[in-house]
Amino acid sequence: MFQEMRYRGPSLDELHENYAKQHRIDEDAVIRSAHEVVVNAPVERVWALLADPTGWSAFDPAIHDVHVAGDGTAAVDTRFTWVNGRAKIASRFAVVEPTREITWTGTAMGSRAAHRHLLTPREDGTTFLRTEESMAGTLLGLVYNKAKLHAELTRWLDSIKTAAERS
Repeated sequence: MFQEMRYRGPSLDELHENYAKQHRIDEDAVIRSAHEVVVNAPVERVWALLADPTGWSAFDPAIHDVHVAGDGTAAVDTRFTWVNGRAKIASRFAVVEPTREITWTGTAMGSRAAHRHLLTPREDGTTFLRTEESMAGTLLGLVYNKAKLHAELTRWLDSIKTAAERS
């Protein structure tokens, strides 16, 4: 248990380049979770929501103060900051493959995370949306755990699903 609490994971640069850009999260991280939903909307609509961080607060009220570097477009290595609840997060896009995958890495309160979203269009016009995330940081387990992360991922995908389906 103590060794799990001490696991820091890879450096942020390594997590970004050798994990997230390689379409993976840190499977050794103690805190990781995944969730998936079927969205009754075309993949292009779901993608449009995910690829516009400045619009996230419109469907997820926990998210605010989003600032994207450059022209505000999601692109590989573009940095962005945002607040989710009370946590201020500094992030960087690692994978931006329109209508297929969007992944970013980020840091908050000494933790490092990799967060992937995989979109799969289905024959009936709906979208299968899967997310997975890993978080690591010394003593992170004292204030955060798998159950909290899973609840957050569930809330996030439910928000995306609701927004895409009402558009």
